[in-house]
Amino acid sequence: MPAELRPLLAALAALVVLPFAMLAIGLTLTSATDVVIYAIAAMALNILVGHTGLVSFGHGCFFGLGAYAMVLAQRHLFPAQFLLPALFAVGFVAVTSALAGLLILRRRGVYFSLLTLALTAMLYTVSFRWTELTGGENGLGGVVRPVWPGLDFNNGWLFYALVAIIGFAIVLVLARFHRSPIGTVLVAIRENEVRARFVGYDTDRYKLIAFTISATLTGLAGVLSAFHHRFTSADPIAIQFSGELLAMVVIGGMRSFLGPALGALFFMLFREYLSLFTSSWLLFFGLLFVGFIVFSPTGLVGVAERVMRPFRKVEETDAAMSARRVEAVGPVPPEFIREGKADGPVLVSDGIVKSFGGIRAVRGVSFQVQDRTLHALIGPNGAGKTTAFNLISGMFAPDKGSVRLDGREVGGLSPQAITAAGIGRSFQITNLFPALTIEENVRLAIQARHSGRFGIWAEATALPGIQADTTTLMRYLGLAGIEKAEAGSLSYGGQRLVDMALALATRPRVLLLDEPLAGLAAAERKRVGDIIKTISGDIPVLLVEHDIDRVFQLADHVTVMNDGEVLIDGSVEEARSSDRVQAVYLGSGTHAITAKVRASAATEEPLLTLDKVNTFYGKSHILNDVSIAMREGEIIALLGRNGAGKSTVLKTITGIAPPATGTVTLAGETLSGLAPDRIARLGIGYVPQGRGLFAGMSVKDNLMLGRLKRLTGAGRHWDEDRVLDFFPRLKERWSTPADFLSGGEQQMVAVARALVGDTRVLLLDEPFEGLSPAITEELFEAFDKLRHEVAIVLVDHHLDLALALSDRTIALERGTVTWTGASKDLRDDQDLRRKVLWL
Repeated sequence: MPAELRPLLAALAALVVLPFAMLAIGLTLTSATDVVIYAIAAMALNILVGHTGLVSFGHGCFFGLGAYAMVLAQRHLFPAQFLLPALFAVGFVAVTSALAGLLILRRRGVYFSLLTLALTAMLYTVSFRWTELTGGENGLGGVVRPVWPGLDFNNGWLFYALVAIIGFAIVLVLARFHRSPIGTVLVAIRENEVRARFVGYDTDRYKLIAFTISATLTGLAGVLSAFHHRFTSADPIAIQFSGELLAMVVIGGMRSFLGPALGALFFMLFREYLSLFTSSWLLFFGLLFVGFIVFSPTGLVGVAERVMRPFRKVEETDAAMSARRVEAVGPVPPEFIREGKADGPVLVSDGIVKSFGGIRAVRGVSFQVQDRTLHALIGPNGAGKTTAFNLISGMFAPDKGSVRLDGREVGGLSPQAITAAGIGRSFQITNLFPALTIEENVRLAIQARHSGRFGIWAEATALPGIQADTTTLMRYLGLAGIEKAEAGSLSYGGQRLVDMALALATRPRVLLLDEPLAGLAAAERKRVGDIIKTISGDIPVLLVEHDIDRVFQLADHVTVMNDGEVLIDGSVEEARSSDRVQAVYLGSGTHAITAKVRASAATEEPLLTLDKVNTFYGKSHILNDVSIAMREGEIIALLGRNGAGKSTVLKTITGIAPPATGTVTLAGETLSGLAPDRIARLGIGYVPQGRGLFAGMSVKDNLMLGRLKRLTGAGRHWDEDRVLDFFPRLKERWSTPADFLSGGEQQMVAVARALVGDTRVLLLDEPFEGLSPAITEELFEAFDKLRHEVAIVLVDHHLDLALALSDRTIALERGTVTWTGASKDLRDDQDLRRKVLWL
């Protein structure tokens, strides 16, 4: 049976059985009709809560508005009629909600929720006190149900049948709506609104459509309720009823299509039975609501899935990246090439300026990107490269200066407008729709430029050309074979490929790639570098990358930035031979760092042990019987190809990805099975890939939060002064928001935050990723000093750095330990290195 038919058949069966079931358990046909009406309202609210990620605390006001509008229309405009008052009321709610949405949707997150709460509180006051219009506390009665030839809807069974038919029609409509282009975009907004804008979606417009449809269907439920009870009052507009609707959605399962309807049934049964024993039934319902939020966020549907899981056969799979089919690099598929409309440079940055508070991040930067070239934008950390990217792509508007694409001014436009004009970009920190599959990620980006992207009925997968283009792009970038894997489950290198696919899917006139090679293993770096160079033969590429050797191999033109200004704008040779560039950018170089012999601080005292650990991501078996024994003062490097399981080892130690079997112990104390916060308090400091700082909070506050719960005596004690001895640069940035720092400074904050408190083991995931050689050298020396203070587990794709810093190397392949030995052996024996690391 097709998957899309199952919920429809389930809904149909439930509507047929419901009245008989309610009578059988001692309830009434009135209660059965209420269940269907509430189910309509809850499923309508779930368009916002479950599918768009917008939590409305005031949706009951649209239920009440629909009821009031219908009753007043029947009284004064269409006496004794059914269809015309109902249509009038639905239309009134649609217009009202659209106008309210234009105001409320100007705010996001908790501010949106508070505005919906304020709206319902205001409307409740108006409806309760405007007695001439609404009847005040007495409400409005005298509603007449329709009587059609042969059909008298004053009969409870006939009226239930009418409501059930309308309810099933709404289920049909919503099923199509959620599979439509608009429905898929709403899920993308829920997952990552910023990325949705940068692939070309006007997210405010989509949210307004969702808000209006949700409110209108809720208003329709209010119309049916007024006919059902032949009466309406201000009660549905009260905040309490909005809370009940939201509780139905959460308790039923907000990520499930029919979950809110199940929640409506649960609410009705709970109310009818518990109210027989106590008038305080709402108190108990509120406690139950809190319980579901804490213990079962997926609601009753999630509970049912967990109960049934032992009885279902689960197919195990390997790590997602292992199933990838890589093809030879070829020319860009023609459907992703956009021809230019003007002669001369494609992209012109002319004197752009941007300040954040007192920090001048970009100071009059000017350069030109010519057609069919690879233009590299390089410089040390904090030079302003990513900020320049953000100004060009619309993340921020320039304070001064202009950005022109094919002669057209695009500086200051919204991200979606700039994307539509022809600028596609990837991000320094991967920016995907993590809970969606790779195929859905790519298809959404391609759909953004399709004429049917606002469709509300046709299925998104059926749009002409969408599926073919999606398949073509995934094959081109080496993503074939892993289409159904969740983007968030991929290794960091895999996520980088998907990020590049999203940028290329927008069919850009110029492609902006921010650190596309970061996090990739050596073989993959070469392949992706070749793809980027090939792309630049058809689509001009503006590239930010810290792999200076690779940049000089690939680039046709180089712009070097330092301290927010252009230092050099010229050929590769001019940049390579410039003393100024070498002075500010290169430091002493990786070779100079790794050539120095580093004394080990390892003792014979055992510290951290993993014994036959197996870890899963869903059905994917990531770690297979991994065993590691670490000593006090030791630095261990975990090396291997992308998707080998290196980062998963760190997440397993920290409890983020708990092991299914096997044990993890720290100084004799078992960690496996403990929550991540408890593990952190036992002395594990973790620096995730991507840093994971608290944006908007200062360096001081980031470190304070890192220390707050970790003063436990478990390990060496680190206060701020001691941390700053290792990272003195942070003293100058003590009160600066973390997201205003350069990438290198952010990395220092992340390490410092992991250390503060009491720490025994430091876990570093790609600490040198995306850093200039000068900053890399500074961090390397800091880690070398730290070996005398804490044990370190290091994951990094810079092999020379990892091998020079570590005492011992553990090689992983497809989640299995394939080699363990002294790092010196791999450092000195290139043949062994190739054999062990598959290079």
